[in-house]
Amino acid sequence: MRSTNFVIHMVYYTIYTLTELEDSKMKCPYCGYKESRVVDSRPADEGNSIRRRRECLSCEKRFTTYETMESLPMVVIKKDGSRQTFDRSKVLNGMIRACEKRPVPLAELERLTDEIEQTLQNSLEREVSTETIGEQVMEKLKTVDEVAYVRFASVYRQFKDINTFMSELNKLLAEK
Repeated sequence: MRSTNFVIHMVYYTIYTLTELEDSKMKCPYCGYKESRVVDSRPADEGNSIRRRRECLSCEKRFTTYETMESLPMVVIKKDGSRQTFDRSKVLNGMIRACEKRPVPLAELERLTDEIEQTLQNSLEREVSTETIGEQVMEKLKTVDEVAYVRFASVYRQFKDINTFMSELNKLLAEK
């Protein structure tokens, strides 16, 4: 009878934020030693994190870590002064409503939403007004579908009568 030896390696999946990585060294989950070397590194979670295989310099056992970027929450200041956490689905849903029965693919609206969210994150402002978000949505919709832009603008700017509606249309026509 033939015998086969199997070596079983335990893998520890630890999620660290970039701040934690900068402040401290990777601690081996087996022996607690604070020095390790990276054996393999590759993107994970669709590029939102980095998966690293590490080897402890003391006990030589391997373990896996995931590094993810820490994002700070954004707060939206509404027209009435109340505050709530930014919700990208609200931006997307507003654009979907404006593009109803229009030839604009959902993937395009999701891409625009990502761009708006990225712009807001890159501004480094932790508080953003609904006016800022609304203006960005209108700017993006104007490039994709003018009818959707006018629909969104009519709700966002709360057109009271036909004159304000025509004024917005005339501005749009003048830009062409």
